[in-house]
Amino acid sequence: MKNKVGFVFVALVAFFAYTLGAKAGKARYKEISSAVSSFWNDPKVKKARKRALSDAKKATESAAKKAEKAARKRFS
Repeated sequence: MKNKVGFVFVALVAFFAYTLGAKAGKARYKEISSAVSSFWNDPKVKKARKRALSDAKKATESAAKKAEKAARKRFS
């Protein structure tokens, strides 16, 4: 029963997304695509993406070191 309700919900969402997308047309798609592209390629956004990637790598390394230390302590 749960699967049927989920399927109907997904089908309805897909139907409405398709309908609204078809009404908006290709011109609107190009407008949205252009706006997203200009945002993504903005120098400030590029800098923020690089900084976020660097921070994520540092956090991952730190977490790995802490996990290794905790595992050694636990199993020693």
